[in-house]
Amino acid sequence: MPLSTAFTTMFGVRHPIALAPMGGSAGGELAAAVSRGGGLGLLGAGGGDPDWLARELPIVAGAGKPWGVGFQTWAAGTAVIEQTLEHGPTAVMFSFGDPSPYTERVREAGAAVIIQVTDLDEAGRAVDLGADVIVAQGTESGGHGARRGRSTLPFVPVVVDLAGEVPVLAAGGIADGRGLAAVLALGAAGAVIGTRFQATAEALVDPSTAKALVGGRGQDTERNRVLDIVRGSRWPSKYTARTLGHPYLDRWRGREGELAADPAAARLAYRADVANGDVPPLPVWAGEGVDLVTDLPPAAELVATLSSEAGRALARAGRG
Repeated sequence: MPLSTAFTTMFGVRHPIALAPMGGSAGGELAAAVSRGGGLGLLGAGGGDPDWLARELPIVAGAGKPWGVGFQTWAAGTAVIEQTLEHGPTAVMFSFGDPSPYTERVREAGAAVIIQVTDLDEAGRAVDLGADVIVAQGTESGGHGARRGRSTLPFVPVVVDLAGEVPVLAAGGIADGRGLAAVLALGAAGAVIGTRFQATAEALVDPSTAKALVGGRGQDTERNRVLDIVRGSRWPSKYTARTLGHPYLDRWRGREGELAADPAAARLAYRADVANGDVPPLPVWAGEGVDLVTDLPPAAELVATLSSEAGRALARAGRG
């Protein structure tokens, strides 16, 4: 039986599940598959590469189901927002930065505004901006998040109380139906799920990344800035990234200041190590729930599985 929430009603979807708009790996095929499976597929636009968007937007838009696009707010711009809106998304999600320059334009285009927050100050601003949906991201999440954030379970209900009538989705460490059930019990209207969907048939990831996720353990994930610095990433320093283990983490753990003092030299050394095959070409972004990733299913099938698992978990809890 489908789980009906304010989120499913707002977007006309069957299941209270949204695909985390993971930059690069959440391409058109993955977002379309999640939408066809009854969730809300969100394309991972990152900062907005026009060529990448031109290729991936028609794929998800052509699925004929509710869909959206997620941007790294600090890196996005008006041009790529307009490019996205031309395809008629159901929603646009903003994370990590001030989305106020874009929210009215998104609403004018008829799309819902989803704002991801990492603390209560951001949550309050999202309410003030009139967010249609707020995503409360905990520190368990894979990829980037707040350096000084809060864990998902204590953070979500506080945001729910603050948001009032605005539906809240939980993000961070949710990788099976039990996690979805837990956040629904906390008052969330659904979950934004990333790592679990990164390990699916349609994800735009290298086979080595998929293999690492299936074999990964939450205790081997780590939140840091080392890989952003050595890769020359422009991510603001207030955001760190959770990844699986990497040789550069072992080499530079606790010495981020040294790397940041001479980032050009760090980048040269890193690129040389990548070229020589001494380190993997890309970090493996993974949340603490990665232990629960054991296979690479089709994404549409996974949506239904997660929702069914959540329903059973809630039923068990209701039996006391």
